[in-house]
Amino acid sequence: MGFNLGIVGLPNVGKSTLFNALTESAKAQAANYPFCTIEPNVGVVEVPDHRLYEIARLENSRKITPTFIEFVDIAGLVRDASKGEGLGNQFLSHIREVDAIAQVLRCFEKEDVVHVEGSVNPVRDKEIIDLELIAKDLESVNKRLEKVEKTAKGGDKRAKQELEHLLRIKEILEALEPLRKHRDSLPEDTYRYAKRELFLLTTKPVMYIANVGEEDLPSGESNPHVKEVLKMAQEEGSPVVVVCADLEAQLSEVSKEEKRELLEAYGLSEPGLNKVIREGYRLLDLITFFTAGEKETRAWTIKRGTKAPQAAGKIHSDFERGFIAAEVISYEDYVKVGSMVKAKEKGLVRLEGKDYVVQDGDIILFRFNV
Repeated sequence: MGFNLGIVGLPNVGKSTLFNALTESAKAQAANYPFCTIEPNVGVVEVPDHRLYEIARLENSRKITPTFIEFVDIAGLVRDASKGEGLGNQFLSHIREVDAIAQVLRCFEKEDVVHVEGSVNPVRDKEIIDLELIAKDLESVNKRLEKVEKTAKGGDKRAKQELEHLLRIKEILEALEPLRKHRDSLPEDTYRYAKRELFLLTTKPVMYIANVGEEDLPSGESNPHVKEVLKMAQEEGSPVVVVCADLEAQLSEVSKEEKRELLEAYGLSEPGLNKVIREGYRLLDLITFFTAGEKETRAWTIKRGTKAPQAAGKIHSDFERGFIAAEVISYEDYVKVGSMVKAKEKGLVRLEGKDYVVQDGDIILFRFNV
């Protein structure tokens, strides 16, 4: 699995329509009324990567195995969800399970699709979602504080340290700011505590999907709502993907040839799915490496900065435990010569040890002994 992305938004912003299109399924019910999504819908989608298929072609691989992204369509949030409004805590808990959040923001005007807030205002919608996540995090922090304060008063050193973390976190949340905004200013151990021990929602990386009408394609930048979203996202350093969920739905139902023609008609070079996945990878700092051969060519997703033994462990724990070395060639060098045999003849395959940091596009053969 590459990673999972929780699709979040207010009701009637096009969230479930987008999910259905991205996963080319009808798992998520799309309708013009609030809360048509109750349980989170999950769809697994192949990560498009032309490199995988080029390597497989050159290696004459019998099997091709891509890496995947999991999309989780979470029920529409509403104002006061943290207090139990709408579906309340039932779906706020679902957000804890995802690696990153994609906030779908409605940037299209359509009279027959009712907006739960009465008007189209994507920045306001984003603030409503943030406030609900902040409120839920604050609730979690206050509950933990009640327990830790008693222990800290008794002189427990570990509790005192935890109390310091909690008070720093609480100060930010009470200022109605998400913790991700303070990723660089908070002490590393405090942020790690908030993310890995408290599992706070506002530590999740966020990207924004501006859902526009077909008339706003290809870029959507002439749309005043999109301009507001781009400005807001730039200020907080978050990525934005402009898509038209209605068009994505059409693309999911036609042949490859018709898809290509439809994209060209709207001045687009690729479906919105590709852009969402690409930005998701950047957001989570993920890269892809490959294993290749006549039997199978396969893509693997790892965090940027992963060393060779840990990358080997993605394939099998024995590979990491018995790691000896890695035979490595970059994708660019590989396609220049067209085969692993020629690459070795030309000395393009390097032998790397346990301290080697795997790079995006590396083709690797791991040597191990257990």
